[in-house]
Amino acid sequence: MPNWLRIALDRLTIYLPVVLAAVLALGTYWLVRTAPKISQPGTAVAPAHEPDYFMQDFVVKRFMPNGDLRSELRGTEGRHYPDTDTLEVDQVRLRSISPTGLVTHASANRGLSNADGSEIQLFGDAVVVRDPARDPDGKLQPRMEFRSEFLWAFTDQERVTSNKPVTLIRGADTFTADSMDYDKITGVANLKGRVRGLIHPPAPRGGAAQ
Repeated sequence: MPNWLRIALDRLTIYLPVVLAAVLALGTYWLVRTAPKISQPGTAVAPAHEPDYFMQDFVVKRFMPNGDLRSELRGTEGRHYPDTDTLEVDQVRLRSISPTGLVTHASANRGLSNADGSEIQLFGDAVVVRDPARDPDGKLQPRMEFRSEFLWAFTDQERVTSNKPVTLIRGADTFTADSMDYDKITGVANLKGRVRGLIHPPAPRGGAAQ
């Protein structure tokens, strides 16, 4: 074998591993670039606060297990929001009967009710009226009326709250305050802020005062 050919083969033997490594690296790079990308798990997106259905000039009635009427909700337009499971109602009118039989009427320019109608927030010219009712001792409790730009009525708990100026009318007596928390079960109306009251003396027995 000629001397020059032997030298060439020796040099080829020395550089062959380097050439093969370079070819392998290029092949690996090409496979990475052309291989399909594995999809990454997407970040959970919170549902948008958008209504999934509308109602117009509607009435929604709910009933107790024995078939008696539990509540009746009316409005000129209603929008249901699935993310909060709430119903927003324009010109809302509500008649509710609590588990103890207490009848409550509520109205406002706009209302926001939870899924089972046990809570309703009232916005704009809000009024909640509780019919006269007898307490556990059989004593008749007078009609009560609440007025404010915002009222939050909990019909099952027989409770009404407001963080806005409120007027409370109990029978012939009238009270005003900057905020209020009324609980029918305890019989306590917690009035806060600038509280004012007009209390009429009870009529004498046997008829009205002369």
